[in-house]
Amino acid sequence: MTSATAGRLRRTTARVRRTGRVRRAALPYLLLLPALLLELLIHLVPMAMGILMSFRELTQFFIRDWSRAPWTGFGNYELAVDVNKPVGEALLGSFLTTCTFTLLSVGLCWFVGTAAAVFMQEAFPGRGILRALFLVPYALPVYAAVITWAFMFQRDNGLVNHVIHDQLGIGGAEHTFWLLGDNSFWALLTVSVWKGWPFAFLIVMAALQNIPKDLYEAAALDGAGIWQQIRRITLPSVGAVNQVLILVLFLWTFNDFNTPFVLFGTSAPEAADLISVHIYQSSFVTWNFGTGSAMSVLLLLFLLLVTAGYLLFTTRGRRDADA
Repeated sequence: MTSATAGRLRRTTARVRRTGRVRRAALPYLLLLPALLLELLIHLVPMAMGILMSFRELTQFFIRDWSRAPWTGFGNYELAVDVNKPVGEALLGSFLTTCTFTLLSVGLCWFVGTAAAVFMQEAFPGRGILRALFLVPYALPVYAAVITWAFMFQRDNGLVNHVIHDQLGIGGAEHTFWLLGDNSFWALLTVSVWKGWPFAFLIVMAALQNIPKDLYEAAALDGAGIWQQIRRITLPSVGAVNQVLILVLFLWTFNDFNTPFVLFGTSAPEAADLISVHIYQSSFVTWNFGTGSAMSVLLLLFLLLVTAGYLLFTTRGRRDADA
């Protein structure tokens, strides 16, 4: 073999190797390309259009061609945050209601789910059946579950009033309006916790499987009771999981639209006027899509700020604990 032939062979081999490296490096991006295209079409493009709509006076008169709607700049945002006017006052009330509802729902879901997971940690007869039953609310389609609760909360024929008033004799003979007035908040909270706590139970139960049994045995030998074991071993061991769990529950609950919409319809009572339904009413009931879009953008910014602050706080706290 001549030196020229050997040189060409080396160059060809090097070129083939470079091509192989490029292909291997590009393969992950090619596999992610369909997901990225769907993300662009389903989320990013509609989000960008919604942001553009928030700067226009988009009403029912411009639905056919929303690009002809007058440009208002930050007028929709000023209207939404002006608490001295009806639109801003109603949005602030809905925001405060949503914050209260979210804090109670997330707290109860986490507490009930964690308690059930700790209870199910030890083996006993029938544990598998109970685990399956606990996951039923999470497995049910949301519409089927909420519609069932809507029937149960009916004033005259509902199961809730039948048990409370007729069977237990609590609250007198007059049945309670659960889907109207102030009681609608507690009805909504009940449904939210009922369908949300099994998710917390599932996540915490999976995290508990990674805790060595030796830790509990050593703590028991040292005289630690059940509550001390939970406080000193269980909760610290699932701390990282709880940080993610609480954030996910917060985002799901704060953005929840299906539960109040199915439970109350298009017009939720003032006591249960969550911000998701409020934005829907501002957009599709009053046909003011510009103001509704501005409210949606404000909600997105709020959730981004809360998420960033929560992650920063929890990450710093975990670093301090490790140090």
